Amino acid sequence: MLILSQKQVEKIIPLKKIKDVVTAVEEAFFEYGMGRVQMPPKNYLDFKKYEGDLRIMPSFAQKLEMAGTKIVNVHPKNPKKGLKTVMAVIILNDAETGLPLAFMDGTYITGMRTAAAAAVATKYLARKNAKSLGVIGAGYQSIFQIAAITKVRKIKEIFVYDVLESQVEKLAKILAKEGIKIKKASLEEAAKKDIIVTVTPARKPILKNKLVLPGTHINAMGADGPGKEELDPKILKRAKIIIDDWHQAICCGEVNVPLAKGIIQKKDIWASLGEVITGKKIGRKNDNEITIFDSTGLAVQDLFTANLVYKKAKKLGKELKLF
Repeated sequence: MLILSQKQVEKIIPLKKIKDVVTAVEEAFFEYGMGRVQMPPKNYLDFKKYEGDLRIMPSFAQKLEMAGTKIVNVHPKNPKKGLKTVMAVIILNDAETGLPLAFMDGTYITGMRTAAAAAVATKYLARKNAKSLGVIGAGYQSIFQIAAITKVRKIKEIFVYDVLESQVEKLAKILAKEGIKIKKASLEEAAKKDIIVTVTPARKPILKNKLVLPGTHINAMGADGPGKEELDPKILKRAKIIIDDWHQAICCGEVNVPLAKGIIQKKDIWASLGEVITGKKIGRKNDNEITIFDSTGLAVQDLFTANLVYKKAKKLGKELKLF
């Protein structure tokens, strides 16, 4: 069994190669949209005492002839200094024999594949002439979001807002090493862009309806548990809503609170991203539509990304001193 640390995974798919992950995740959504993936709902272990949880995420793809299981935590207020909010491990199994093929760190993969999903959604839902990006939240995930979205649209300006200005400054230094420039912005400035990414742990809406312009595409990435929401529900009423998975979105996505309160109904959700990619549903119809991608994070994204890492690791094994 191949065992890969986070540093090794980072060498195999560095940030500058995130386009490879975007391609893999697009394929994952296509296969899921075609019904060729098994993916039970996430199982949650709720650690209320510690304000965190553990999630078990299995999936199987016929095309890969492989299964993958991710175990991932979410601790927004992690008490241990130096530990991230999200950490994960992934195991891959051969479908024919059940043989464990690889055990790898999944923290970096989670960052990459989450951003890749937003990039895929942006590719299919944002206006073709979208040139500006506003990011609300400047944490670890924002590094990947910006890197991925700039691979699918020719972004000329990137504005980032965070309640902690020091986070934006830190993010700017990291992205500068990748040749990407960002600007510190107010919430209002970040919201009035062609593409918006919300990537916060908010439990009350932070993006207000009045700030969102016609034709905007929004990647709502932060809501991944019951009670979480980042968007003013009035935005959902104006927009075409695309989810990643029906069960997870209704339970834990951006739509979960508005649905529970009766502000929107299930019929107000237009499609899944897989349906759009496979052509079963039309994405954006015109340049005035507001589109929202409600992302909860799918196990199949992890599977296809981990498979990419595994295949590259087998080719680069000696060079990376993996064996």
